[in-house]
Amino acid sequence: MNFRSDNESPISPAILAAIEKANIGMAYSYGEDLISQRLLARFSELFEHEVEVFPVATGTAANALAISQLTPVYGSVFCHEMAHLYSDECGAPEFFTGGAKIVPLSGELAKIDIETLENVMGGVGDLGVHETQASAVSISQSTELGTIYKVHEVQQLAKIAHSKGLGFHMDGARFANVIQSLGCTPAEMTWKAGVDILSFGATKNGALAAEAVIVFNQDRVQGLDRRHKRAGHLFSKMRYISAQLETYIKDGLWLELAAHANKAADALSKGFYKLSQYSPIEVLYPVEVNEIFVKLPESVAKGLKSRGYEFHHWPGTRDVYRLVTSFFTDLKDVQEILSATKELCDLKNTDEAKGNSCL
Repeated sequence: MNFRSDNESPISPAILAAIEKANIGMAYSYGEDLISQRLLARFSELFEHEVEVFPVATGTAANALAISQLTPVYGSVFCHEMAHLYSDECGAPEFFTGGAKIVPLSGELAKIDIETLENVMGGVGDLGVHETQASAVSISQSTELGTIYKVHEVQQLAKIAHSKGLGFHMDGARFANVIQSLGCTPAEMTWKAGVDILSFGATKNGALAAEAVIVFNQDRVQGLDRRHKRAGHLFSKMRYISAQLETYIKDGLWLELAAHANKAADALSKGFYKLSQYSPIEVLYPVEVNEIFVKLPESVAKGLKSRGYEFHHWPGTRDVYRLVTSFFTDLKDVQEILSATKELCDLKNTDEAKGNSCL
């Protein structure tokens, strides 16, 4: 019973079927196949805006390519101090840009604080040629703590960035979970809010290895086709990645998959919240997509793992654990881990537990 990561979930049957369907006969290479050629229209329809689409295989590639498009080698990119861009990409953004500087900013719940960005932007250019050129702002949507930037927050941050001529990038590894959670449209969350380039994720939500760099601002697209090729992500057999992306966004499949993941996370977090009323368990952050961060006594964590439940110990902490749900999460497993947690807390027969069951 795996709650370690949505990266560990299998492929959606519909997407697997799309790969199999694409595997019939010969097809043009390097994105000239019919499926890849259709992506432009499919994504433009989804976002209600003319877009450029560059399929890639990993989120790291999507982020690094997007950032390299917005930033010269002597530039700087501002992001939250917990962002993947800063802490989890093994220097890929710096490598792809040729040496641009990644500047971490603070903010609660892993979101860039608007006032902080305003203050930083107020000092941009003060040192002239002696400082890196402020070039882009990047936000994670959802964040590394499973929280969400609301549409108005994206608008405010993008406005500040654009006022100084900076590009605005969104890391949307769990973009589907965000859209499903908020109920807004993809357009409202992206170009209408000021996003220039989006890293559009699908792998965490049912795809095999399929992400895309989506460009909304046509002024930001020149040369990206060659960056795409130079980075090694212009696949000769692009049809297999394109087939995944096309099926993913067709008929709302991406939101259907995300809805199940979010529903499972909601049930799990509500169960932990109830347990926290009469145990040392603590849910640490608002659960807005499919990630739950919870404090567990060591004995409980060890007990759950001994029973076959898998989840991630959060680095740098003693007793904080992350549990992630996916489209594949069985709601029965959610109830069972809550029941096991309750039992391990020795609450099974307490008066407090009676009438406060998580189940």
